[in-house]
Amino acid sequence: MESVRKNYIYSLIYQLLSMGLPLLTTPYLSRILGPEKIGVYSFTYSIATYFILFAMLGVNNYGNRSCAVVRDNRKKLSETFSEIYVLQCIFACLSISVYVLYIIILSEANTVVAWIQLMVVISALFDVNWLYFGLERFKIVVNRNIAVKLVTVILIFLFVKSPNDIWKYTIIMASSSLFSQIVIWAFLNKHVSFTRPKISKVLLHVKPNLMLFIPVIAVSLYKTMDKIMIGTLSGMTQTGLFDNTEKMINMPLGIITALGTVMLPRMANLVAKNNLEKTKIYLTNSMLFVMFLSIGMTFGIAGIAETFVPLFLGEGFVDCIQLLVYIAPTIIFYSWANVIRTQHLIPNKKDRSYILSVLSGAVINLAVNFLLIPKYGALGAVIGTVAAEATVCIMQTVVVRKEIEIYKFFMNSLPFLVFGFIMYQVIEIIGKLSLEEMLVVFLQILSGTLVYVFLSILFLRFVHKNLFYGVYSSLFRKQM
Repeated sequence: MESVRKNYIYSLIYQLLSMGLPLLTTPYLSRILGPEKIGVYSFTYSIATYFILFAMLGVNNYGNRSCAVVRDNRKKLSETFSEIYVLQCIFACLSISVYVLYIIILSEANTVVAWIQLMVVISALFDVNWLYFGLERFKIVVNRNIAVKLVTVILIFLFVKSPNDIWKYTIIMASSSLFSQIVIWAFLNKHVSFTRPKISKVLLHVKPNLMLFIPVIAVSLYKTMDKIMIGTLSGMTQTGLFDNTEKMINMPLGIITALGTVMLPRMANLVAKNNLEKTKIYLTNSMLFVMFLSIGMTFGIAGIAETFVPLFLGEGFVDCIQLLVYIAPTIIFYSWANVIRTQHLIPNKKDRSYILSVLSGAVINLAVNFLLIPKYGALGAVIGTVAAEATVCIMQTVVVRKEIEIYKFFMNSLPFLVFGFIMYQVIEIIGKLSLEEMLVVFLQILSGTLVYVFLSILFLRFVHKNLFYGVYSSLFRKQM
């Protein structure tokens, strides 16, 4: 079995490539396509994403967890994979058919782009990443992703030259999504053998899969529906502003998601073996680690927004400065809830508690969006997103308060808030220097990082020595 350290690195690379490589093209596309065309792509992709969600149901978490529990038995693993995948095929085919009907009957504007997005929906038919994550075989997924993402970036720079090339950009993105799912099948036989499952066994997976689909669709209401609502209620330009803001915030979120992706199968396997002591150690140290990262990134992003956004996106996106500052706190809320969700609720099959929390967040998000988007556009959606993430975080914390050491987690995180505020003040001071914009941003990032990391290391090394060595031991040394 791969170590947690190696798997985290692989998962981190996977997340950074998925969310980070688009940032390499974002400054270029922002200037070439502009807010309106970016809004068109974002709007049509968001609609296609909903059909992918119905195609996949809750299989990303359910399949991951199910395969992790039986991964030591190839026969049982093959049977489990085959049963879950047949179910996925059924719903994927239904979803693809309904998407085609949607384009024919309901799609009135941007029809060409919508047809191209069909490739994205079809990719759900071949998506078996959940198997590799359940087996903790992250290296295969990462190597695939590196090649596909790099080719995608090159093609964008070669072929997207004007706002009229929006269809070319969509073809590049959609085809890369489809190809990346197909190519990973070449490694499948090494890990599982496909068996013809009985329909009765396939149907046994429907209910638990649907249970984990409820939070998926609920989360999508404040991750995907935002863009559809902005496009409908406020126009494509506001959608483009929100989309670029989300791209910038997705990079730090990807770092946190990487840890959750690694720890979910590990924790599910430990829970199945009733190794509760080790799960407690992992949970405590993971929370400390993600709070250190998330608080630093939150204050850092808010601090550099004013100088970074015009430099990165261009003057046409200066409105993103305010959006980025407002949305930054979601990193902290998301990170806290991600640890609770992936390392306690899902591994312990506390699906109802998980569902209740995300449904609450979805309701709050929709309410805020309907109230604020018509008047404030993208800013209204940002406020709705922050409110939703905060709600989910609070709800999940309340649910597990008697099962895990919430007070301890909170007290361990407080010093990082102080260090983050100090870092923010340093960044603000440097931002007032009369220097070249690029140099100012570089100095802000460098000085802010050094200040925050130095203060955090002092705290962990001398105040909480046991936490410092505990985090290193459980997360970064090789595990069996």
